[in-house]
Amino acid sequence: MVNYIWVGMTIIGVLFAFVNGTMAAVNQAIFSGAKEAVTLCIGLISILVFWLGMMRIAEESGLLEKLAKLFRPFISRLFPEVPSEHPAMGYILSNMIANLFGLGNAATPLGIKAMEQLKKLNGGRNFASRSMITFLAINTSSVTLIPTTVIAIRMNYHSISPTEIVVPTLIATIISAICGILIDRYFYYRRSRKG
Repeated sequence: MVNYIWVGMTIIGVLFAFVNGTMAAVNQAIFSGAKEAVTLCIGLISILVFWLGMMRIAEESGLLEKLAKLFRPFISRLFPEVPSEHPAMGYILSNMIANLFGLGNAATPLGIKAMEQLKKLNGGRNFASRSMITFLAINTSSVTLIPTTVIAIRMNYHSISPTEIVVPTLIATIISAICGILIDRYFYYRRSRKG
């Protein structure tokens, strides 16, 4: 569906530019945008490679396992239907830790694996379980300690202080995570009272 929306917007934009006689500006914007996108991607790769390498070192040194053990009691309360030693719990914790360090690219495959395991716990049904909804809410509003992608973009555009975004991001993501959990719990308890 999203592909159709993008294609429709592109066609409408090109037709509008053709009617108004601004096709030259559209062509210039296409080429300059493509060049800027490549430059931005190359700038992001260096930061992401660094933090993914740090994540790998943390994994090999056992730091991730220690962080997972630290967070496990809290996460078990959020996901009471998931047994503490189930593979889904490991993927959920790994996803949350990757998001904590702003590594959305690393967190995405872990999130997909977590959802696959949660679907197995749900008996393979085609509707979301309570745990799947909770995980989606937490993953979407995850706490971010180090927003690596934003820092990389700010560095790429020569920000004087690219890391000054850390504290506001931390505050905003803590608030969004708390709100996400509260809203999730509100609708869960409201639904359970009706049921």
